[in-house]
Amino acid sequence: MVIGIDHGFYAIKGPHVVFPSGLAAYDYEPYTMQNVLQHEGKYYVCGTGRQALLKDKTVNDNYYLLTMAALAQEIRCRKAQKQMEVVLAAGLPLAGFGREKQAFRNYLLRDHQPLCFQYDDEKYRLWIRDVKLFPQGYSAIALHPEYINGEPSVLLADIGGWTVDLMRLDNAVPNAAACRSLELGVIRCMDEVMEQIRRRTGLSVTDIQIERVLNGSACSMDQTAKEMIQSHGRIYTERILSSILEAGFDFKAIPVVFLGGGASIIERHIRPQDGLCRAVFLTDVHANAAGYERIAGQMLKT
Repeated sequence: MVIGIDHGFYAIKGPHVVFPSGLAAYDYEPYTMQNVLQHEGKYYVCGTGRQALLKDKTVNDNYYLLTMAALAQEIRCRKAQKQMEVVLAAGLPLAGFGREKQAFRNYLLRDHQPLCFQYDDEKYRLWIRDVKLFPQGYSAIALHPEYINGEPSVLLADIGGWTVDLMRLDNAVPNAAACRSLELGVIRCMDEVMEQIRRRTGLSVTDIQIERVLNGSACSMDQTAKEMIQSHGRIYTERILSSILEAGFDFKAIPVVFLGGGASIIERHIRPQDGLCRAVFLTDVHANAAGYERIAGQMLKT
């Protein structure tokens, strides 16, 4: 079975599942047995909050453990066997793809096989036969070629948890010289508005509350705090657009496909006066993982 996983700074995504990329380790049975990974004698509660930022995801085993949780959730969602061979499909930003590819592949593809662990009350025995890595953003477009068909040049803006990855496609092919990675992801937006609310109102709101308000969902909250979040959504959008221009991409001249977890925020706060040539919003957070999986599956069939 080919399983695609998007290892985000803010969340881990599969084609069918998504959960925060937080991890809490315990030497003994924790307070809950829901979303609990057991591996090599330790317990890990997966999806609890947000872990400290790791620019290099291979410096510890956190993302390896979160990969096990994602595999278990995807297998459970697909009602598949708990013992099987797996080809893992994952991704990296194109700006650092060549530099990081081998290290991340070695990190995910380890010599000790099979990979044995327990997730919730089910035991898994998996043989990771291969790891296929693909560029983020570009892989998501594999599911939606209609967004770029007929366009000589298109800008992809993948707005993730920590970075905004920009990639220009010329005749549907990534232009490696026209790729940028900006540290302006959604986490930066949330941290800034959280601090402003604390200073002005004394309230300590949570990441999830801010996310819901930014995406236009219902949330019980102090009205002043809510208005500050809504206002900051527009400020964040303006900062993203300004940074895109400063990076050398003219969104008034070429179409832009916004994708990733922050695409829905941008969609809600874009205004006609921003003057975008054409904006497309791919707000499906599973798109990268599903794209990795589809491309890897096609490679294995050939």
